[in-house]
Amino acid sequence: MTRDDAWTTFDRTAAEAGATRIDQQFAADPDRLARMSVEAAGLYLDLSKQSWTKAGFEACLDLARASDVEGRRAALFAGEAVNLTEGRAVLHPALRAPAGADFKALGEPVSAEVDAVRADMKTYADAVRSGAEAGATGRKFEAIVHVGIGGSDLGPRVVWDALRPLDPAIDLRFVANIDPRDMAEALTGLDPETTLVVVVSKTFTTQETLANAEAAKAWLTAALPAEGMTKHFIGVTAAPDKAAAFGCGRTFAFRDWVGGRYSLWSAVSLSCGIALGWDVFEAMLAGAAAMDDHFVSAPLERNAPILLALAQVFNVDGLNRPARTVAPYAHALRRLPSFLQQLEMESNGKRVHRDGTPVTRQTCPLVFGEPGTNGQHAFFQQIHQGPQIVPAEFVIVAKTHADAPESPLWSNALAQGQALMLGKTTEAAKAEGLAQGLSEEEAARLAPHRTFTGNRPSTAIVMDRLTPETLGALLALYEHKTFVEGVIWDINSFDQWGVELGKVLARAILKDVDAGGPSADLDPSTAGLMTRLMG
Repeated sequence: MTRDDAWTTFDRTAAEAGATRIDQQFAADPDRLARMSVEAAGLYLDLSKQSWTKAGFEACLDLARASDVEGRRAALFAGEAVNLTEGRAVLHPALRAPAGADFKALGEPVSAEVDAVRADMKTYADAVRSGAEAGATGRKFEAIVHVGIGGSDLGPRVVWDALRPLDPAIDLRFVANIDPRDMAEALTGLDPETTLVVVVSKTFTTQETLANAEAAKAWLTAALPAEGMTKHFIGVTAAPDKAAAFGCGRTFAFRDWVGGRYSLWSAVSLSCGIALGWDVFEAMLAGAAAMDDHFVSAPLERNAPILLALAQVFNVDGLNRPARTVAPYAHALRRLPSFLQQLEMESNGKRVHRDGTPVTRQTCPLVFGEPGTNGQHAFFQQIHQGPQIVPAEFVIVAKTHADAPESPLWSNALAQGQALMLGKTTEAAKAEGLAQGLSEEEAARLAPHRTFTGNRPSTAIVMDRLTPETLGALLALYEHKTFVEGVIWDINSFDQWGVELGKVLARAILKDVDAGGPSADLDPSTAGLMTRLMG
């Protein structure tokens, strides 16, 4: 089947699905739950509440085959130049593979280098935790300030929030925003003598990161002897010479075949490896590697990342639903929606195909979310009763805390998915009003306001506990999902040119500020705003 034929069948089955109700599909297809659920690397996915019919589900699988998902997956793991605009391999799976793997980037063996960097990270992390690596005055490090932005921040931040102990031996704080308030909050209460600063920047030229690193350096310089300053600065970069020139005593490398938003498995998460303990970090890598193994080996119809991607494609392109909400029912996963915003929207928010021609279909939807049950008291009103249908994704942890009953938390997640699917008819709403003692007239008046159309899709991703292994599997699941969507949409998921234009223009605006005012070629609105802000 050609791609054009597959898309034609996809469109037809999507139109048919749009005219049916999800809840009625269970009676029409008794095997629906078994067919549309899968277990992988400690996670259970239930996609049976999605809008697709049995025929739509099969059409999505045919579209994946016609798009050569399996072939492109093989190219990714073989280290071919799947990032074609920059001529780079994309090998984040190499970063979490067991020692002794044999990954190659454009034919160059890289696994031995990965193993060596990982071994150096472990040695350093263990030394900091034991006190063998100490600060300028010989005192043990008690806090780490992680300075980065984007992929150099969100990945490690989601890992720390998910896995941090309640009373950590080493306090880890993150600074990303160029607003000085962010750094001021991070440094408050810390002792320069016991604070380690980890600066993460692939090029060591990122404006926000360098500005924050300079602020941290000034804070340390005011309190520490000059000869010991370098012990307090660690660089994580692909430009070690620039990090050394800045004042980093040690650097840990990562290569250009690691995209920023896919880099948490590398030295980018060194601060987590130190603060959590190396065994925790290594277990997270193992969980991600288990998901890699599943993604590579499972058939399409039983492949968790592929099915998760197909559900999104069906909603976005088949049913014109340009947004998705993610609600993690675990406080420790509160950063997950932010992480997914960058992972998915930076990867797949593209307007041209791989050959440069404009896309003719929708690509990445808007991604937003909050942890449950917080979101239920915010935007869930819209996803239940708003005119737009917004597919929902519930990430559910059966046991989030050792000493608390969990059913009130996960029962809310189950109820939300059920309510989205079933809804409530106007007749049922009126009967409910009468049962509450309302008059016939009042019950009829309120019934439309209490009506839920239902037939709104959701996916549940379930784990028994949030462990390093299941966290690694979950994040890798979403990485591979994002890749599969890019293959089906025929776009490059691994460049991010949209991030660059604003950076270039910001530098030009700063030149105008330094020159005393807007240049003649600046547009009137921007010039007026600059003049106002300069006072």
